[in-house]
This record gives sequence, structure tokens and C-alpha cells, in this order.
Amino acid sequence: MPESLTATMQCVRVVVDFGTTFSRFSYSNIFSRDCMVTNDQWPEHCGQLKTNTVLQYDQDFNKVLKWGAPALFRRRSRRDESRETKVVELFKLCLGNLEENLKPKLPIDYKKAITDYLTEFGKVIKTKIEASCNLNFLKEVLFVFAVPEEYSENEKATMRECIYNAKLISEKDSNLLQFATKSEAAAIYCMKHYLEDDTGIEETTLMIVDCGDGIVDLIIRKIVGNDVGKLTERSSDYCGGSFVDQAYLEHLKKILGHSAIDNLKEKNPRQLQYIIKKFGRQAKFLFTGDDKNFTYALDIIDTAHDLQKYVTGDAETMMDENEWLIQFNYNEIKSMFDPIIERILKLIELQLENSSKKCSIMFLVGEFCQSIYLQKRIKEKFNDLVKNISVPKHHVAIVARGATLYGLLLYDKINNNSYGEEGLKLTTRVLKFTYGIKIIDTWKKSDPPERKSPKGEISRFFPIGKAKRGNSVNIDEFIFADKELGPSNPFQTMAIFHVYYTRECDAKYCDEPGMKYLGKLKINLLDVHLGLNKHLKFGLSFGEMEIKATARNATNRQCYLTTFEMNEIENEEDN
Repeated sequence: MPESLTATMQCVRVVVDFGTTFSRFSYSNIFSRDCMVTNDQWPEHCGQLKTNTVLQYDQDFNKVLKWGAPALFRRRSRRDESRETKVVELFKLCLGNLEENLKPKLPIDYKKAITDYLTEFGKVIKTKIEASCNLNFLKEVLFVFAVPEEYSENEKATMRECIYNAKLISEKDSNLLQFATKSEAAAIYCMKHYLEDDTGIEETTLMIVDCGDGIVDLIIRKIVGNDVGKLTERSSDYCGGSFVDQAYLEHLKKILGHSAIDNLKEKNPRQLQYIIKKFGRQAKFLFTGDDKNFTYALDIIDTAHDLQKYVTGDAETMMDENEWLIQFNYNEIKSMFDPIIERILKLIELQLENSSKKCSIMFLVGEFCQSIYLQKRIKEKFNDLVKNISVPKHHVAIVARGATLYGLLLYDKINNNSYGEEGLKLTTRVLKFTYGIKIIDTWKKSDPPERKSPKGEISRFFPIGKAKRGNSVNIDEFIFADKELGPSNPFQTMAIFHVYYTRECDAKYCDEPGMKYLGKLKINLLDVHLGLNKHLKFGLSFGEMEIKATARNATNRQCYLTTFEMNEIENEEDN
């Protein structure tokens, strides 16, 4: 029997936000529901609510020497200067649905890295919990891990395996480990703290704009009464706050030389991190776009003195004359933000356009939403479309706090034994229709002459993999087209997928008798410089009550999702 909760236990909730670049955890006793502590005590540094998701190994990767922020220090042995340490980071990216060529090249298996990190991370958790409570750690601690919406059951199973190997749970299938999607956690928190007063409203369409360091995730949920609701639309892109940091570093490279910044990154990554951190405090999160006299000064001697020895030639002469001080003016700082923010605005605009229902409220959450300039630009553009655009008070920690509330709901559900019937869910369904999209193809001699366009093209019905009439498919599992698609025009900045369905198994055209139009999914193609080299993967998943369509850009990792209700289709199935 897997470990589970009982009402007699002194249970502690531990919420873990295991991130790509930073991780954090919060904890509280199940009986002190309003008292939650976010840890700020880490090895070799204190006062921060998060620590870096980084490991430092010995040269054979057998032993973890340091982890978190201290792992960014390069360890030198006085006895043996030739002995090197190995820093491993970004290993969480190997867990998602990124294309293989976009995943980081790691010197060790990513599962080992995740397990090793969670082992060290877990030691801090155990120390904190055991210092405040007298309990059996493996039997009375409920873990809730916040995971991205895109994680499949396979990715959750991998996480569960790593968490078990890190000795945070006693059995691999323990009920004391639960997963909450980040959008679900954010929605629960926003409902609890911002929508409870709207008791007269039966249904609310809620958009959560989660602007993290790496990914910007947009989620639309339909809230009905006190139910957290279901996800109806989703899209994401890699245009978070760290890309403003990258633009800042690129600007520094133009002034100081690429090799200077690269050498600092390799030989003293901590000083480079401090350069970025100081920029964030004094420029990134203070810049509003209103004050045309806004400036930011970087004092290299004070901030990163080792950088001096890597600057050579004309750049060194210029910096000597300027006393190693670099001034950034309003336009320079604005230019670091604007390309990233434009990408976010495009993402939101398209998501609102794809949404089948008008959003009544938008919540801006995540690390990058600390940017006043980003908040201002979003409100300026969408104020007429969404009547309430809100930045919650604890927007950075909303996922952790929402996941904590999720843990409470879970505990209540288990101890009220209200979960029995909910466990009986469909796992597969047999398709009554064949699904596909309209594509533009080159007309061939074997095609009907009357279907040839003036440009020598033809519109075809392109079936989506095994999404064919009579096939059995797993509930909520995405089925992708057998080949990648791409734009027909190298300067194309947008693509629309028109989805159709039919009772025929071998349909060829979208205007055939019996063909029905399901809906459309519109996506951005912002990387114009790639020309025709934009590889797109389109897929469908079939839930109990809806069909979800997704399009993923294999080149830049953008992801879009929309939902089609199945009511009309089910009515047709009964006929």
C-alpha cells in the first residue's frame, strides 16, 4: 500500500517550485492554514527566497561539491591546481518537450542531475521541517511539486522517479507526492484572494500571464462557481525576463568585446551574475518608459573588477579614459526591452483572438512582471479588450502560494473520502471522425485540373496522424501530424491552422460532402530571418469533453494551444 494521508497525522505541506534557473520551497503545518514560510536560508547564503538550480561536481561527476548559488564559484585546490570542477545547469530543460537539438548538451544523464540536485535540496527541507516539528519525515510530509502545464504523464513519472531516488518519499507511488500545474496553482490563488467577492458571477473567463525568467506562459481558464475550472487555451514562448538580461550583455559585448564577457563567464561566473543582478535592481525593474532622462551606470571596478583584465585593445583605452564607467541612456535601455515586450504583446494578442470567450480578468504574475514598463505596456494595449488587468500583490510567489492551497484542498479531499468516484475516469476513446487540417500544396498532374489555382497550387485535407475514424486514442494525449509543416512564403509572419473533421477515412479535400469545420488556431512566425526554415508540428488531443489543438515551432520553441468544445460533435456522433 502506498503511503497516504490520514486525519490523525501531524502533516506538513512542502511546496517545491523546481525551476530551470532558480528553485524555492515553502512549508506549513496542515493545521496552521494561514501560516506559510518560504525558505530563505541556503548553504553559504541567506536572505534570498530562492537559490540557483546549479550543481558543481568533481572532475569525474561522482560527487556533488556544491549546489545552488555557491556552485557558481569555481573551486580551486591549492594542492592540485590542475584539478577541475564541473558546473552543470539547465538540466531541467531536458525534461520538457523541447526538440532534441534545443536541449542543453549535458556531460551526465539529466535524471542523475535532477536526482542529485533534489537530494541536496531535500537536505535543507529536512533540516527546516525537523527543526520546527517532531514528526516522521517520510510519513507525515505532503510534497506538492509545481510543474508546467505541458508536462505529460511521462514527465511526471520521471520527476516522481527522481524525487524517490532523492529519498524525499519512501515509495515511488506514494500519495504523499502530488503534482499541481503552475496555471492550476495560480488560478487557485487568484480565485481565493481576488475572485471570492464576485459571488454573483456564475462564470468567469480568466487569463493568467505568467512571465517567468525564461518562458512566458499564457493560460485561459473558465471558472465556474468555486471550481478552478478547465484550461481552454494556452500558448507559450521563450521571451521572459532573462532575454532582457541577454540583450544587456550583448550591449556590453559591443563596448568591451565579446571575448571579455565570455572570459568572465568562464572564469568568474559569480561576478557576471552580479553584473546582471545589479542591472535588474537598478534598471530592469525601475525603468518605466516615462522618464526620458532615465540612465543607468555600471561601475566595472566596483561591480566586476576581474573584467578589467579581459578587456584589451581600443576598448581598454576607451574604458581607461572613462574610468571604467559605462553610462546607459534611456534609448539604450528601452531598446533592450522593446523586442522582448513586443513578442509578449503579440503572444497575448493572439491568445485573446484564439479564445472562444471574452476574458473578463487578466492576472500578471511571475518574476518578469516586476517590470513596471512591462505592466504599463500590457495595460496600454489591452485595457479596452480586458476590463480588469491586475498585478497581484505577491505575483512572484503566486505559484508557490497557490500550490500550498492546492495541498490543503487535496488533504481535505482525501480525508473526506470524496475522491473515490473522481478516480473513475475515461482513459481512452474511440474516434467517430477523421481529423485533419487544410494545407496548401503544389498541384500535381494526378490532381483534378479544376482544383489547380492560378499559382499552380491546390488545397488538401491533411489528416493528423492516427486521429482517424475507428482508432482508439488515449485521453488527453497529443497526436501529431506525421510530418512537420512550414510557411509557403519566406516573409510570412503568421500562420492559421484550419481544422476539419469527416466520417470518411480517406478524405482528400476540405470541401467534400460530409466535411465539417471544427475551428482554427492562429500562430505567430516572428523569426522572419529564417525564411522557409520554420518547422511547425501540429497536433490534436481528445479529452472527455473537448478537443485541444496545439502548434509547436520546432525552431524557436513557441507553443500555442486552443480548445474546441465537443458538444456539437457529440450530437453528430449520436445521429
